[in-house]
Amino acid sequence: MVWSLNRRRRTTPELPAPGRCTPNRHVLTTERLLLFTPRNRLDVAAALAACADPEAQRWLGSQADRVVPDPGIRRALLRWRPAGDDGRRVPRKLAEPFTPGADEALILVCVRRSDLSYAGALELENRSGEMGGWLAPDCRGQGLGVELFRAGAALAHTHAGLTTVRAGAERGNTASRRALARAGFVLDEGPPRHTLPDGRVVDAVWHRHDIATASRCH
Repeated sequence: MVWSLNRRRRTTPELPAPGRCTPNRHVLTTERLLLFTPRNRLDVAAALAACADPEAQRWLGSQADRVVPDPGIRRALLRWRPAGDDGRRVPRKLAEPFTPGADEALILVCVRRSDLSYAGALELENRSGEMGGWLAPDCRGQGLGVELFRAGAALAHTHAGLTTVRAGAERGNTASRRALARAGFVLDEGPPRHTLPDGRVVDAVWHRHDIATASRCH
């Protein structure tokens, strides 16, 4: 984790299509992941459920209002597929549209392209250029972190217009640090201590990804 979802030939028509970004809404794809701005509260809830387990929170230290504490609820949310794919009717509250704020950090939920199961999420703070991301428990240890962080670099460089994107990880978080390196990030200078959202202070290592010329998707 670092700070701040049978392969088909194409994604289902209900899901956002890669290359069709709109203002404040982005879509990216990797070999095994589809990432897009959440469309409804189910997408947001599943993204948060993907990082609410103790293993993820050891590294992320999220604020209490961003953690789904009940393991049963977390599992239930992650068993859903994005609305419109598996035929189940989404509860009214979870079906409510999600509207991203123009000045808020970008958040993209990600799903596996093979079965459209929720796989995690990616966050990018436009102003600071800092990126964070996480994977659901069943998606860890499969090399998907490398794809997630490569997508984060692409989001920054070709969608948000940033020439530099940075990511911080706890010094002992070797899995995330290795994935960042494989995704093309290099070590960067930064504060040796970092305060997590829950108030814990940890030893930090910083990474960066640069490009000569950045662009925006619209």
